[in-house]
Amino acid sequence: MKSATGLTGSGSRDWFIQRVSAVVLAVYTVVILGWILLHGGFNYEQWSGFMMTLPMKILSLLSILSLAAHAWIGMWQVFTDYVTTRQMGPSASGLRLVLTSAVIIAVFVFVIWGIQIFWAN
Repeated sequence: MKSATGLTGSGSRDWFIQRVSAVVLAVYTVVILGWILLHGGFNYEQWSGFMMTLPMKILSLLSILSLAAHAWIGMWQVFTDYVTTRQMGPSASGLRLVLTSAVIIAVFVFVIWGIQIFWAN
């Protein structure tokens, strides 16, 4: 049987993950913007010192994973809603496979790259 959703197999779980990931991304944005506003005229050493603290590494990792989940669920929904045989004919399933594969590869590379940036030191 085909999965009804793209990530968890449940539309309500995907909805919940997307909402939680949006909250994590909003918190991350507020923290980053707050630090920038409080430390105007900062240099690389100050920025690096802030970003490489353990709390920011953890928050950054959570944000990277949240962005990946959020993007995957969103793109899966777009592809299943708009790349259909009803709208595009028989070539839609092949196009959807190519688009989905490209998103999976891009999200995977993004997550690995993000982890490497924050945790390779």
